[in-house]
Amino acid sequence: MSSDSLAGGHPSQERSRYIGATLRVVWQWVRDQLQAGVVAAGYDDLNAAHVGLWRYPGLDGLRPSQLADQLGITKQSVNDLLGHLERHGYLERVPDSADGRVRVIRLTSKGRQLEQTIYAEARLAQLRIAEILGPRRFAEMHSSLELLAELLS
Repeated sequence: MSSDSLAGGHPSQERSRYIGATLRVVWQWVRDQLQAGVVAAGYDDLNAAHVGLWRYPGLDGLRPSQLADQLGITKQSVNDLLGHLERHGYLERVPDSADGRVRVIRLTSKGRQLEQTIYAEARLAQLRIAEILGPRRFAEMHSSLELLAELLS
């Protein structure tokens, strides 16, 4: 199968959006929903980059270098963002019990409350997508994405 047939047509026809671009649009919408919900909950000292650090399954126990790798950004950028969160009482970076030279992220109670807010907003965004698509389409999309994530990991 040619790449043109995957894109949805003959080379001279207008191409449909590639899956990556489509996923990006949906992800940006979800990210905007999370950020709006976090601000509405009173966390007005955070921007989208701070909120974007929270990825499944969470930050607690990660090394900053692991987080940087997951996000595909520099360690310096991650440490700048973590520094802001630390100064505002959301987390601490403590020595790793297995290797005292390395730091790990530990959420404070304020950080755990923020995490719960972020996850609640993620659930609301998911419910909104389910409403938009309807139960059958949403279930198909969700199971397909779960399978794809499993096969690609």
